[in-house]
Amino acid sequence: MPVVLTVGLFLLAFAAQAESLSGIGGTFPALVYIKWGKAAQQTTSLQLTYKAVDSGKGEAAIISHDADFGASEAPMSRDARAANRLLQFPTLIGAIVPIVNLPQVREGELKLTGALLADIYAGNIRKWNDPQIAEINPGVLLPNVSIAIVHRYEASGTSFVFTSYLARASQAWRNRVGAGMTVKWPVGAGAIGNDGVATTVNITRGGIGYVDYAFAVQHHLSMVRLQNPAGAFVRPAPDGFAAAAAAADWNVSDFAVNLIDMPGPAAWPLMTPTFVVVSTDPNFHDRTARAIRFFAWAFAHGGAVAASLGFITLPQRVQDSVRASWPDVLGDTPAAEGSAGAR
Repeated sequence: MPVVLTVGLFLLAFAAQAESLSGIGGTFPALVYIKWGKAAQQTTSLQLTYKAVDSGKGEAAIISHDADFGASEAPMSRDARAANRLLQFPTLIGAIVPIVNLPQVREGELKLTGALLADIYAGNIRKWNDPQIAEINPGVLLPNVSIAIVHRYEASGTSFVFTSYLARASQAWRNRVGAGMTVKWPVGAGAIGNDGVATTVNITRGGIGYVDYAFAVQHHLSMVRLQNPAGAFVRPAPDGFAAAAAAADWNVSDFAVNLIDMPGPAAWPLMTPTFVVVSTDPNFHDRTARAIRFFAWAFAHGGAVAASLGFITLPQRVQDSVRASWPDVLGDTPAAEGSAGAR
């Protein structure tokens, strides 16, 4: 048999064995999901395509069955899941960080509290050298520059967590704006995705925004210290993320745990799980099975990839509880495929 024909038959056989898997949702977990997909492809038949748009589109895509799973940091309500026959579970824990463009201030030097962030995003504090900011930043050369606020424009799980943090820190914010994937922002400019927020902040002197930690590290963005409930001004760092994750109480319905302002002197205060939603409709059994097989692989082999990007894997007992929820959908618990890869 000619070599060309042999190679062609091999490629056709490989293509026949490969199983496509599609996900749509937030930009927050995108770097991890894409890297997991590449690693899983080496040892399984699954080939992931993840479209990082926004959490709102992720929810819409799984409801309309335009994807095998949707992804969001904002947990979908029980009523919405029941009405659309959906199962939700967490996959990772990550951090959100405020970023700034203050050339005179060194990276990690600026300190803020949740209450000050709420006042900034409410438009109550308009200059970087405001006495309230200066009071907790002695010795920092704060410029007499207007604060340029940047927020997410689209329905964003990252915005849901960030506004939840502001609402927790400030009763005025809670009463006036509240928390959600979309809110009526009092001031500021909207940008699409982590990339849009980061780009707008970087080209705007005095800019402030919020992105996920992995994105901030990858793009060398200037991050802010935040005060945690213990009173410490902490830098965003994996040790602080792990401390917050360890303090969480996962004994809540549907794994919808709140990781904001966890106790502990080292804990980073702005943390969140990220969730996946899949269909429980028997008509889409095979598509859901592929998604769950992928995340079973990720639980078993994806820890190193997650850690390399500043994410925290779910505690083992939470992973076990998530796995225990899968047989209700599939009839049995999928084994993690592949023995090599990203463990």
